[in-house]
Amino acid sequence: MSFFDTIDKAKVPQHVAVIMDGNGRWAAQHGTDRIFGHQQGVESVRNAIKAATRAGIKYLTIYAFSTENWNRPRFEVEALMSLLVNVVKAEADELDKNNVCLKIIGDRDSLPKKVIKETDKMVARLSKNNGLTVIMALSYSARWEIINAVKSIAADVKKGKISTEDISHELFDSYLSTANIPDPELMIRTSGERRLSNFLLWQLAYAELYFTPKLWPDFTEEDFFEAICNFQQRERRFGMTSEQLKKRM
Repeated sequence: MSFFDTIDKAKVPQHVAVIMDGNGRWAAQHGTDRIFGHQQGVESVRNAIKAATRAGIKYLTIYAFSTENWNRPRFEVEALMSLLVNVVKAEADELDKNNVCLKIIGDRDSLPKKVIKETDKMVARLSKNNGLTVIMALSYSARWEIINAVKSIAADVKKGKISTEDISHELFDSYLSTANIPDPELMIRTSGERRLSNFLLWQLAYAELYFTPKLWPDFTEEDFFEAICNFQQRERRFGMTSEQLKKRM
């Protein structure tokens, strides 16, 4: 029996975030270079999108490239950017056919012009789709996002658009890259590492964290469904006690 068959469709998380870790280690284990590992990881992205669609998830955020990844060897960064452009072109028809919408978050200005051009074209093409929304975090870091939000709020206070008394959790949300998108309820990280790596630090405040030793290129649809089943077995208290939750039910 598949894990998919045991999922409670009424309790599926609206938003799942994924840190796709382990491409380089997978490549080393298979005696190939790191770029081949990244290429193999593309199939796992397809698997995650298919699984999220089947499970009825509304938002899937994937950590594609962090601001810290710019510090990697130049040849690897250039190869990753080239791979990204090729994947965007190759996947457009399939995503459109499956009613997938695409959004990009991150430091757009740091990206090569060709990447901006191709991702913009794909975002525009898929903008009217209303199925799964895939959010690609590209040249992204949570600290970068939070600092940008603070700067924008400070500028609007200075202009008189808002006052300091207006600043709230909800207002801060509206200045983030993920404005109008619900916070992730589940965060999956592959490769056995147990850290957030500067990913959606504000948004993951109450997310359930799921860590698997599987390297990203080995991550399948079934693995995705297993993570959802694990999520559904957890008690989400949001600071309350178990007894309080039972009284509210």
